[in-house]
Amino acid sequence: MFTSSHLRQQLSSINRKSYPAYKTLKGTYDFGDYQLCIDHVQGDPFASPSHISIRISRKLAGFPDFCLASRETCIALQDYLLRKFEEQIASYSFKAKGSGKSGLISTTHCGQEILERTACQITAKELIVRFTVGFPANGRTINAFELEKIFFDFLPICIQKALYYKNLNKKSVEEVIFLAEDQMFVRKELEKRNLAAFVADGAILPRQSGVSQKPMKNSIPFTSPASLKTELFLPHRGKLTGMGIPKGITLIAGGGYHGKSTLLNALETGVYNHILGDGREYVITDSTALKLRSEDGRFIKDVDISLFINDLPNKKDTHCFSTLDASGSTSQAAGIVEGMEAGTKLLLLDEDTSATNFMVRDTFIQQVISRDKEPITPFLERARDLYSKAGISTILVAGSSGAFFHIADTVIQMDSYKALDITEKVKKLCAEYPLLPSPAPVFSMPNFRRTMTAPAIKRDAYKELKLKKQGKDSFSIGKENVDLRYIEQLVDSEQTAALGELLRYAREHLIDNKKTVSQVIELLEEKLKKEGLAGICSSSYTPCGLAMPRRQEIYSCFNRYRR
Repeated sequence: MFTSSHLRQQLSSINRKSYPAYKTLKGTYDFGDYQLCIDHVQGDPFASPSHISIRISRKLAGFPDFCLASRETCIALQDYLLRKFEEQIASYSFKAKGSGKSGLISTTHCGQEILERTACQITAKELIVRFTVGFPANGRTINAFELEKIFFDFLPICIQKALYYKNLNKKSVEEVIFLAEDQMFVRKELEKRNLAAFVADGAILPRQSGVSQKPMKNSIPFTSPASLKTELFLPHRGKLTGMGIPKGITLIAGGGYHGKSTLLNALETGVYNHILGDGREYVITDSTALKLRSEDGRFIKDVDISLFINDLPNKKDTHCFSTLDASGSTSQAAGIVEGMEAGTKLLLLDEDTSATNFMVRDTFIQQVISRDKEPITPFLERARDLYSKAGISTILVAGSSGAFFHIADTVIQMDSYKALDITEKVKKLCAEYPLLPSPAPVFSMPNFRRTMTAPAIKRDAYKELKLKKQGKDSFSIGKENVDLRYIEQLVDSEQTAALGELLRYAREHLIDNKKTVSQVIELLEEKLKKEGLAGICSSSYTPCGLAMPRRQEIYSCFNRYRR
């Protein structure tokens, strides 16, 4: 470790030299109250910015024990500090001048969800904040005095204002921690009360637009139907009422544009905790919930879809089904079985984005096309067994087929964004419009013994395992592109980046012809539990820019990797 004075001397000595001389700055510098670590130096002023981290001992940071009492409160505090730090550095970005990215100071921009990220970590000993800085230059000639401004004038102010408890609003910190504990309490209550999800009275479900997840202004607050009203007594907030959605089969119905998909969207992101003021802070869904849709053209490898599809005309084995170009029905069947393998206990489906022939066969089509000529057992006939025999509930948005009403335990009608419980009314109508009897084949649990059979790593492993991140929807590893467009519960591009690192790590260290998909992912989860995302990074340092995905998204990623 060097002193901050040494860093000043180094900067002075390399001023006006060619840009590669910046590489000599790499190392750790003691600034008294904190350490500044230059982890990676960019190659030129137009390249990706340099990676910097700040380390402060927990004692000096001064956060009280109640802030770090559990993993959930620790993640909530990390999220809060990262937002405060980004707020501070934004006012200094590009105030140091130069070419290209000179003077850029940036870190992770957090969304409405609270995620565990590498950009801010609290360990047993220290608080670590990671960010990037564009080292200043004129052309490709070092302008060290501008970088000195960043390190010695701008950053100390940002660090003092954002990362020390004594300088933060104590009430705001307390609210963040108390909200995390209340949200954790509601999640535990779901299991105790046999609920799949909870939507608080007063929640703001609509979002500003398709490209903004912030709450819509002047929208109608959610109100629970009296029959589904659930009363909770939270540790800090106290009494909270809302709609408890029971486990089983729940139907969300209503006219177009009345709020059906908005409610489902709130439930699918309810697997994550949300920040204070989001409107969905108390929309809490079973943490294993999986949103599914049909994916025409998706890759499927060795999945047992016989629960839904059998006796194909081409005699293809559906107990070990593979295809490079799945149909809507086979992709949705595979998605459900893969979700079961991942431990999912709640399926979220929207009729609009599902394969019609997979979901239902109405009375007329059953008379036109006999059962022995149809290889698909529709979801309509499997949903009840999925719950009673596998413990998997379903929440389904239905807008066109009345057949689903016959299997529903609970029916919620959305009427101008107001929720109504119409279960009793529907059950009476179902008696007047009976379905043609169509018993499904015997239910049997799918076989999950799928092995991962990627080729052995060659000498040119760098090319074989090189990652290229492409936003939230995809990444490439080597020459293979992994398409995650339809994994709708990925909410941040940093989760996608982490999935790429996880797949790369598994490819390099875990995958062989003996381990199943589940065994590989279990080993990854053990690694993440012990070392966090830092343990699977390909670089010599932990970068800013990774966020923890759920187990469901890890499975979804691996299942779409063609090798």
